[in-house]
Amino acid sequence: MSQPTIVKCPTCNAPVEWGPQSPQRPFCSERCKLIDLGAWASEEHAIPGGGLEDDLFSSDLDLPPRQH
Repeated sequence: MSQPTIVKCPTCNAPVEWGPQSPQRPFCSERCKLIDLGAWASEEHAIPGGGLEDDLFSSDLDLPPRQH
């Protein structure tokens, strides 16, 4: 039998066995999962990206009026 895969909880670094016995994986608990979600919601975490999104959604662009 092979050794179970162990990962570190992204929030508290506790060891978590990767499998159905750990339903909150990769987190060790619902608490750590919610702490991480809160960090994303408060923009403490972010995925780096270029300025393309800013250019597309900027109101500074000179766009022609929409035809209805």
